[in-house]
Amino acid sequence: MKLEKSEPKQYGAFQLLEEDLDADPFRQFGRWYDAASSAGLVHPDAFALATVSGDGKPSARMLLLKGFDQNGFVFFTNSESRKGEDLSGNTNAAICFWWDKLERSVRIEGKVHGVSREEADIYFATRPRGSRLGAWASQQSRVIESREYLDKLYHKIELDYADMDIPRPDYWNGYRLVPASIEFWQGRPNRLHDRLRYRKHRDGRWIIERLAP
Repeated sequence: MKLEKSEPKQYGAFQLLEEDLDADPFRQFGRWYDAASSAGLVHPDAFALATVSGDGKPSARMLLLKGFDQNGFVFFTNSESRKGEDLSGNTNAAICFWWDKLERSVRIEGKVHGVSREEADIYFATRPRGSRLGAWASQQSRVIESREYLDKLYHKIELDYADMDIPRPDYWNGYRLVPASIEFWQGRPNRLHDRLRYRKHRDGRWIIERLAP
């Protein structure tokens, strides 16, 4: 299918210079995240997670960030899903945020580790009741016979847990991506975009590098 040619977007509302960056990439991410939240984006916390299976097959999907600090970037999911299985065999992963109103993107690469059961329990308890029931009803990434089957299973579980607290399934867990590099991308005119990358040195320091667009 040939796509209808659209007028290329001309970036240039902002710039990104070395002197604008915080020496700490997590604080810099916090600045940009706050700006994205203030810009009225529906989901500034949405990101694409890319994983690779043990036999080298890549896959990607959209998730929501649930927290970040100096230890990394946290998300939660079904460990028996495609991404969970990928991460069990290959902990290397990448995440990418796109904030169109600010003409900005952040790309993060590193290794993923599981969070503690306690941390997963605490977050699971904050989810809406329907989402907690859904975690029990969905055998994520598995083939199912129909939507009707899924709805019936959900309603059965809803009855099973009527007037009861809903525990976290053992297969529903949290993950933390510990970054080895964090790249901040700012759209600029003539496709000469600003790309500044923090790279973790073996001695623990973060080195800032400018990349060609």
